[in-house]
Amino acid sequence: MKIKLLIIIALAASVAVIAAVFPKTNKDKESLTLQVLMAVLERLHFAPQDVDDSLSQEIYKEFLDGMDRSKRFLLSSEVDQLSVFENSIDDQINASTFEFFDLTNTLMESSTKRAQRLYESIIAEEISITSNKLLELDGEKIDFAKTESELTDRWRDYITYNVVTRYESYLSDRDKSDDSEEKAKTDQELLAKAKKYSKEMFDDWFERMEEIRRSDRFEAYLNVLTHTYDPHTDYFSPKAKEDFDLRMGGKLEGIGARLFVKDDVTEVSTVIVGGPAWKAKQLAVEDKILKVRQDDEEEPVDLTGMRIDDVVQLIRGKKGTKVHLTIRKKSGKTEVITIERDEVIVDESFARSVIVDFEEVKNIGFISLPVFYSSFDGTNSCAADVKKEVEKLNAQNVNGIILDLRWNGGGSLQDVIDMSGLFIEEGPIVQVKSNEGKASVYNDRDANVSYKGPMIVMTNMISASASEILAGALQDYGRALIVGSNSTFGKGTVQGFYDLDRVYNGASDLKPLGQVKMTTQKFYRINGGSNQLKGIIPDIILPDNFSYVNVGEKEYDNALDWSKIDPVQYGQNVYQIPEINTLKQRSNERVAASDAFNLIEDNAKYIKEVENDSSVPLSLKGYKAYLVEREARAKKYDDIMKDPIEGLSISNLLVDIENIEADSNKILRNKDWIKSLHKDIYLQETVLIMKDMMKEKR
Repeated sequence: MKIKLLIIIALAASVAVIAAVFPKTNKDKESLTLQVLMAVLERLHFAPQDVDDSLSQEIYKEFLDGMDRSKRFLLSSEVDQLSVFENSIDDQINASTFEFFDLTNTLMESSTKRAQRLYESIIAEEISITSNKLLELDGEKIDFAKTESELTDRWRDYITYNVVTRYESYLSDRDKSDDSEEKAKTDQELLAKAKKYSKEMFDDWFERMEEIRRSDRFEAYLNVLTHTYDPHTDYFSPKAKEDFDLRMGGKLEGIGARLFVKDDVTEVSTVIVGGPAWKAKQLAVEDKILKVRQDDEEEPVDLTGMRIDDVVQLIRGKKGTKVHLTIRKKSGKTEVITIERDEVIVDESFARSVIVDFEEVKNIGFISLPVFYSSFDGTNSCAADVKKEVEKLNAQNVNGIILDLRWNGGGSLQDVIDMSGLFIEEGPIVQVKSNEGKASVYNDRDANVSYKGPMIVMTNMISASASEILAGALQDYGRALIVGSNSTFGKGTVQGFYDLDRVYNGASDLKPLGQVKMTTQKFYRINGGSNQLKGIIPDIILPDNFSYVNVGEKEYDNALDWSKIDPVQYGQNVYQIPEINTLKQRSNERVAASDAFNLIEDNAKYIKEVENDSSVPLSLKGYKAYLVEREARAKKYDDIMKDPIEGLSISNLLVDIENIEADSNKILRNKDWIKSLHKDIYLQETVLIMKDMMKEKR
């Protein structure tokens, strides 16, 4: 609480300074919002930008890309009209004017009406399903259409693609169906049904396009501006901030997932631990949700171009009801999954532990920590809970402890400091620095050590923020071995919310102006290196499905750079890791001989191969062949962790059994968790690494 209070006081003082020096103005709301936003960014952002031609060019490209990434609306001649502003948007920002934005908004309104006119003429035509053409789905790989005729062809191909994909789905359903009425449907009937569905989908889509307001595009424009500073700095209109608070509170996600819209497509940003989607284990971060179908509906709703609040309304629902999602995995595989809506079970995200035995390796403690949770009133602390789990494992005289931070997106800074301190004597844990002044060093001040034996921390590419602080600190101290994928997420920055109304005194008739979530500080390891961008590189790296593609901070445009500051003095006398190169060599030999890990490595290369493969056939025959090839490749990897690992034993601590058996729902959730651990080849290899650590103990 002390750390949070100091940060809040410092930030409040900064806002007060800006408010005191801010000039009075007679501007309209948009101009005032921009002016206040720029003042906050200039004075408080960790890496303030020069408002120059370079910034102008980036805003021009990104805003144009955001408005018409698919290049199905604007003609090249209209883009030429906008291009005259490519080097002058910075001047408009300084003057709080909007010539570029105004013209873009006008052109998008007119081009949307033109696109609807073209679509209505095309959908009335016969749709060919025998074309030899390919449709490029990645707008970055094509140019803007030069003529309306060329734009018409582009819309015809896109409509054809939607009809063909829907038609193929109907044919597949008919072939698999046991219903005689479904079996009797002719190809022509199903083609007509596919065309009817596509028309209804596009009609709804254009209706939603008509609902886009100037204020929506203005918010997008300001976010393009803020994202030139870094990907975690966002502008929120008053309504958007309200929606954000609700989503972060978990009140809008009927399946327990946080979503966002990127390039007209709904994408999963977080699968909430303990929620229905998390328990179903079918939905993952970066999955794209293409369609949604309710139990009482025959046809799914296409989500292309839909606003995020409309998407959420379709996915949320009453406990016990089911929703069917058509998703596209990062591998390119498309599948339909069913999730039963339910309340998020909070205790699924709490720290919990089991005993792991594998062959001759006995009595290894395993602690799962899906998130760094903490309540403001101090009644709920993951550090305190992990300490309790460590004490229970000590009581069972475990030979080693594995702390699992895979998929842990971070959380409380104070808790990560306290938790790191469980395994070392007192000392520094992390440094936090703004763009000016000295770094603040946050220390564990408790000399007591809760656990003194061999320790491994498991991470993956989604382990972020607080997870990276803990892993980095224990790695720097040489206290724990880090085992995981190529690197952790790489988020080494700190954000805070700033209410723009507090920055400017007056103009009450124009308020509220909104808020900005802004990067103000960076985390640094005690060795001086930043967690930013690079993340934490494990001591032993295991194959991962995403080993060859960018995941995490590296995937973002304008991510802040890795940097280094002075290290601080640190050291520990609790436990020294044996020769890491020896541990790494033995693990590499096992992994190389593992069929499962070889399959994961092969799958990772396949995902890299298809990452940029964004063209699809427009004929039914070609599209079927395309699906068969994708499904055959994906199916090869479906069963990697489907079966229990022979010899791997997972058992609850005796002290926990009474609490688990007191609740039938806890019994089921515990059984499901134990079952998943029995199939976890990463846990299996980590236990074998622990065996090597104990054998090589110095």
